[in-house]
Amino acid sequence: MTIPTESIGSLPRPRALQTALAEHAEGRLGDAELATLQQQATADTLNRLEKLGCSVLVDGEQAKPSFVTYPLAGLTTLAPDGAVIPFADGHTRQLPRLTAGPFRYQVRAESYLREARRHTDLPVKQAVIAPSALSLLYPAESLADYSREEFLRDLADEAEADIRGCLEAGAHRVQLDFTEGRLALKLDPSGGVLQDFIALNNLVLDRFGEDERARLGVHTCPGADHDSTHSLDVDYAGLLPALFRLNVGNYYIQLAGEPDPERVLAIIAGQLRPGIRVFVGVTDPSAAAVESPEEVRDRVLLAARHIPLDQLGTTDDCGFSPFADDTSTSRDLAFAKIEARLRGTALASQALGL
Repeated sequence: MTIPTESIGSLPRPRALQTALAEHAEGRLGDAELATLQQQATADTLNRLEKLGCSVLVDGEQAKPSFVTYPLAGLTTLAPDGAVIPFADGHTRQLPRLTAGPFRYQVRAESYLREARRHTDLPVKQAVIAPSALSLLYPAESLADYSREEFLRDLADEAEADIRGCLEAGAHRVQLDFTEGRLALKLDPSGGVLQDFIALNNLVLDRFGEDERARLGVHTCPGADHDSTHSLDVDYAGLLPALFRLNVGNYYIQLAGEPDPERVLAIIAGQLRPGIRVFVGVTDPSAAAVESPEEVRDRVLLAARHIPLDQLGTTDDCGFSPFADDTSTSRDLAFAKIEARLRGTALASQALGL
């Protein structure tokens, strides 16, 4: 037995793909040319992860515009002036706003998974966006002929189909990205928005059987965009008990960037239940320095003091460059951090006699 370790999902795009994305946005590059470069970047990502020794691969989300907006590509009933997400360094991200129903995904995550599996025989994890994040698309004022209740029913159906398609396409694991969980407490300290998010996500998750939920996971972090966060100042103690009510078998929890990781580990330990695994973050994608394997080892050993070994895993705090236009982290730096995670987790496994 060794401690399992997995990536979150997104990785920086190669420079050629970054250039192509800009040219495509300006109308100077066609869809087919862009798709070819995305396929090449996906194959390169999988190959590099395999060479590092990853036992579970991700495609690096090389073909996604972002981890959150991929289902919307081509949807015509959107306006650009949706919810604004402020980050600590002053920059913002703005979601689109739904202008009419019915709501339907235009792209499903299984398409990325099927492309990835063409390039490897190793297990592949697929990240999907949590329905709670997409619930922010609905405007504050109700739409004519399409109520919020109708939207949420459609959203739940679409999110279920997104997850189920990945399971049926052979995903090793399907991970819901839930970075809006901690942000919800910043937007509404009473916790009402967070409880709504949990209820909506569980409405979808409860449609899956026990064996299926064992292959599902949820990821939480305070955001990681242009090396900045949107909710690191929110106390984890308000989020984690709610997070562990989500009906999944795996939890991917940002930890390396926390100012007091042992306090967070104590909270996690108090929420454990049989049959789940907690992957704790042992590298910080927003930090410029590459963690040493020994530093990672020590973070894993600290976590092992609070989490039983048969329930412990390691991961990165967040995805790297989850938005396609984020060039703050180089591709080589991201792979160096992943290598440190792999080596450090192996050192910890040896130290623990596994």
